[in-house]
Amino acid sequence: MKIILGIDPGLGGALAFLDPGNEVDIDLVDMPILRLARGRKARRELDLSTLARLIDDRAAGIAHAFVELAGARPGQGVASMFNYGRTYGATLGILAANFIPTTTVAPTRWKRSLGVPAAKDGARARAGELLPRAACRWPLVGHAGRAEAALIALYGARELGRVAGSAP
Repeated sequence: MKIILGIDPGLGGALAFLDPGNEVDIDLVDMPILRLARGRKARRELDLSTLARLIDDRAAGIAHAFVELAGARPGQGVASMFNYGRTYGATLGILAANFIPTTTVAPTRWKRSLGVPAAKDGARARAGELLPRAACRWPLVGHAGRAEAALIALYGARELGRVAGSAP
């Protein structure tokens, strides 16, 4: 069975490799990041080569990728938004280089479609309801990116009509 890849492209995000025929078999990988010294502070940056290898190693088995659409958020700083956009663009570039069909989806769209509450832990809670056997994969608040990636993959599988009992 071909895999649906869901990606939350933020530095705290993740990649979810979902087998639509077996929703228990979901492989989650945190977005690979590096902590690099920039002046007096350590900055988090995307580890491009690791992300490329993660996707390249599985490219032949990926039917489609769904990536959360990047957009500015209220209160987000300029440097933070630049890093988010950089990670988003690099992710799309790696997918394109591997010839993986890709759909970007606005967070409001996939969250509304799956009934994700707006609460801070809404994605983790809803992911646990929709993918209960995988819920142990996002036990901490810091694992929200994993839950979101899993939900994005589930949204994608439903959109493609690959999940049993779901409408396309």
